[in-house]
Amino acid sequence: MHKGSCLCGAVSYEIKGELGPLMFCHCSKCRKANGSAFNAAALVNTADFRIVSGQDHLAEYESGPGVGRVFCKTCGSPLYSRRDAMPEAIRLRVGTLDTTLAGKVSAHIFVGSKAEWFDILDDAPQFFERP
Repeated sequence: MHKGSCLCGAVSYEIKGELGPLMFCHCSKCRKANGSAFNAAALVNTADFRIVSGQDHLAEYESGPGVGRVFCKTCGSPLYSRRDAMPEAIRLRVGTLDTTLAGKVSAHIFVGSKAEWFDILDDAPQFFERP
């Protein structure tokens, strides 16, 4: 089981299941949404994910047709994203985990639009867009 929360602690969640591979997305939308060089996310089965507290602190921004980015409206922590076309999974922002995440990045995606000031120095596969 994994547990996580936002920066202010208003929202907490738990995951009763495995996390998918850790991927770093370098697209411009993820960079802007996270204020960083990339977004670190893992797929989680929707059925395994539960908000434990703070449901009323959640807000969602539609960053594209059928794509929602869910965050804490108190502190602004990005928690996960979801797609209408993929209701069985969410993309968890792994930086919000309070439990240890085993493993390393499995791939870098959308490196065709990565920040010029960031160098990828690991040996994980890199994809110009989505694999």
